Amino acid sequence: MNVLRTIETFLPYICGPANQAFQISNRLEEMGIHSPVLTTYCDVPNSLPRRDTIDRVRVIRMRNQFQIMRYCVSLGMVKFLAAGGLKDFDIVHSHNYRNFQADCGFFFSKLKGKPFVLNAHGSLLGFKKYLAPGLHQVPYKIYDGLTLKMAARRADAVVVSSQFEYEDAVEFGIDRKKLHIIPMGIDIPEETAPPGRPSGLPLRILFVGRLAWVRRVELLLQAAKELKIPYQISIVGGEEKTASLAKGGYMQELKNLAAELGMADRVTFAGPKKPEELRSCYENADVFVYPSLYENFGQPILEAASYGLPIVATKVGVARELVRDGETGFAVGDNPREISDRLISLSDPAARASMGRKIRELSRKHFDWHNVIQRYIDIYRSF
Repeated sequence: MNVLRTIETFLPYICGPANQAFQISNRLEEMGIHSPVLTTYCDVPNSLPRRDTIDRVRVIRMRNQFQIMRYCVSLGMVKFLAAGGLKDFDIVHSHNYRNFQADCGFFFSKLKGKPFVLNAHGSLLGFKKYLAPGLHQVPYKIYDGLTLKMAARRADAVVVSSQFEYEDAVEFGIDRKKLHIIPMGIDIPEETAPPGRPSGLPLRILFVGRLAWVRRVELLLQAAKELKIPYQISIVGGEEKTASLAKGGYMQELKNLAAELGMADRVTFAGPKKPEELRSCYENADVFVYPSLYENFGQPILEAASYGLPIVATKVGVARELVRDGETGFAVGDNPREISDRLISLSDPAARASMGRKIRELSRKHFDWHNVIQRYIDIYRSF
């Protein structure tokens, strides 16, 4: 069994879909299942080789002729697939909806009689949750109208990462029989005994994620203003624009807010980190806060859980499965006072330790990569 994977952007660009596509292909290759990645130069340097190998994964990058938002038109990909690029593959697996690479994968898989699998990654109806109605949503609706949503609706299988995203997919019009809930996987880090910390030290609060207004990090800063205990906040991630029509400058807004609230000396903007660099961020935190408005999954939530961090988060994505109120963390709304109260509860080291053990075990039980990859193989073998 050989699986061709397509995606508009790939490593070394770091984002949830690219990382998941890499992990799936890399682990399939380890198991003897050939799964190269067909991608473009979107978000990566043009100096990268056209043919590359990242760990076990063979990568083929194509030049883009033009790009509209995240729709990267690459005629070389059409030529590659039309000229027999699918002859050695049994299945086409595309990542993200509303991109040229998924459209190519869908069209040529149907033309050649191959099964087509789509990973949605929150791209079906997510835009309605984080973009204001009106002009910002028009490009998405135009695409759906022109294509009749065929790449999603006529896929042989559609993978969503959470119950939250499953509900979006049903609303979008995808047949429930084609839907498969497979979460993002995680390698559970080896557990080590945390070093003892003297009492009275600041509570170390962590946020990790690409910065966009949908993440509502300002709620964390407003909540911290209400704290009567010592604290230090680390905000890890670079700025991301969720749409070409959306305004930028969100990180600067957060920096300005921290200064206005008189906490600039207690807030560190660490910028984006590579996966191997994130380990120390999680290991040196006491609690993880994620006040996002919308997430189809929320990879940083799972990463924090795997390191045994109690989580204070809104009821989005995987938080709905990992955050058990009062046991593994706290589910909160958009009230900074509520977030502040939960952080005060977690200033107790014993409470943090108890919750940390439980959430780490929960992540191990349901999200370990060994179990996740087997579920993908089960889909592939069902055709």
